[in-house]
Amino acid sequence: MSTTSTIEISRRQLLAAAGAAAAGLSLEGPRALAASLLARPTSNLIVARPDRKRSIRIGHLTDIHVQPEKRAAEGLTACLAHIGSLKDKPELILTGGDSIMDSFASDRTRTDLQWDLWHKVWKENCTIPVRSAVGNHDAWGWNKKDSKTTGNEPLYGKAMAEEMLRIPKRYYSFDQAGWHFVVLDSTFHVGDGYIGKLDDEQFEWLREDLAAVDLKTPVLVLSHIPILSVAAIMYDNFIKNGQITLPGSEMHTDVYALKDLFLQHPNVKLCLSGHIHLLDDVRFNGVAYLCNGAVCGKWWKGRVQQCGEGYAVLDLFDDGTFTNEYLEYGWKASLEK
Repeated sequence: MSTTSTIEISRRQLLAAAGAAAAGLSLEGPRALAASLLARPTSNLIVARPDRKRSIRIGHLTDIHVQPEKRAAEGLTACLAHIGSLKDKPELILTGGDSIMDSFASDRTRTDLQWDLWHKVWKENCTIPVRSAVGNHDAWGWNKKDSKTTGNEPLYGKAMAEEMLRIPKRYYSFDQAGWHFVVLDSTFHVGDGYIGKLDDEQFEWLREDLAAVDLKTPVLVLSHIPILSVAAIMYDNFIKNGQITLPGSEMHTDVYALKDLFLQHPNVKLCLSGHIHLLDDVRFNGVAYLCNGAVCGKWWKGRVQQCGEGYAVLDLFDDGTFTNEYLEYGWKASLEK
C-alpha cells in the first residue's frame, strides 16, 4: 500500500485550470482535476515542486511486540532482513512504540527478558540509526497487581522505556536532513490504564518547540496512539445503543487542541502512528495522519483484518511532500498459541 501527499500536476497546469475555470471553459484530463481541486480548502492543496529533491528515506516500524514466544524474535529478524535487502535502504528508522509485548502488567524479570531480546535482535541485525517513541506496552508496572510493583521503583512507568529505548526523554525532537522531527509520548496514565493524550507539561513543550521551528522547515510528528484516525474506529465494533463510542485509549482525546495547534504551524505536514495494527491515511487541514500497521500483525498470530505483518518506507522531500509505502515482509505466523 502506498500513499503520497502530492498531486501530480504541474504548476502551469494548475494556473491554466484556474484561468479556464474562471472563464467557464470546459476542461479535460489533468486540467479538469486541477480545476476541481481549486474548490477545496487551500490548506489541503499540496502541490509538489517539479524540481523537488528527496531529503531523506526513513523506515517506520511500529508495534513490534518482541517476546520469547511465537517466534517473535525471528519475526523481527526477518523484518530487519527485509529492510536490509532493499535496493534503496532507509537512512533512519523510527520505531513507533509497543516495542516489547508487554511490561504494563509484567514483573521485572519478565520485563527484563523482553528488553534483553529487543536489544539482541537489533544489535545483531541492524546498523541503521534508530529513533523511538514510547508505547503503552512499554510503560512498566502500571498494572500494579499483575506486575507486582509499588510505583516507587526507580524505573517504574516510562523511565524503564526511556532507558531501554535509549532516548533522551519520553518526548523529544530533533532535526535531520532539513526536516524537524517531533516524537511524542501519547500514553496518558489513568488508574491502571491509559488514554491517548499529552499531559500539560508536554503540550506546552510542543507549543514552544513548534514555535521555534522556521516555517520553511517541514515537520513530522511521531506518536504511538493516533492523533486522528479512521483505523481507530474500524478496529472494533464500537457501536453501543446506536452510537459510535470510541474509547479514549484508541485515539488522542486532545485531538481538537492538537488540530488547533497545527493550524498555527502550516509546516506540520505529517503525523505517523501505530497502536491500532491497521492502515489508514487521513488528510485534514493540510496534515496527513498515517497509521502504519504493525510489524507483529496480530501479535505474531497472523493478519489483523486486511493488514499483514509489515512496515512503512517513506521518502521525505525538501518541499514538505512525501511518499509512504507499506511493505509486508512475508512473515508466516506461528501456530503456537
